[in-house]
Amino acid sequence: MRKSKAPYPLAFRQQIIELVQAGKSAKELSKEFGCCTKTILSWVAQASIAQAPKSSSKAGLSRAEGEELSRLRRQVRQLQMERDILAKATAWFAAKGEKIYPPSSSS
Repeated sequence: MRKSKAPYPLAFRQQIIELVQAGKSAKELSKEFGCCTKTILSWVAQASIAQAPKSSSKAGLSRAEGEELSRLRRQVRQLQMERDILAKATAWFAAKGEKIYPPSSSS
C-alpha cells in the first residue's frame, strides 16, 4: 500500500513552474528541490492549460510582437522572483542582527 504524501504548497509549485518557464530544466529542479521530475512536468502542463485562454489577448499582435511580449513576461517573472529572494535574504540577515558589510576602518 502506498503512503500518501502531503501535496506541495501552491506557492512552491508556482515558483517551480516559473523556474521552468525561465529556462531551467525539470530534471535540474527535481534534484535541487527533491521532487519528482514527472511531477514538475505535470505542474507545467497544468499551468499551460490554465493559461491558454490568456493567449487569445495576443490576437492583434504580429508574431514578432507576440514573441517579444512572451520574452518580456518571462523576464518580469524572473526579476520578480529575484527581488523576492533578495527581500527574504535581507529579512533573514536583519533578523539575525548581522551586518552584511562590516564597517570599514579607514585611518
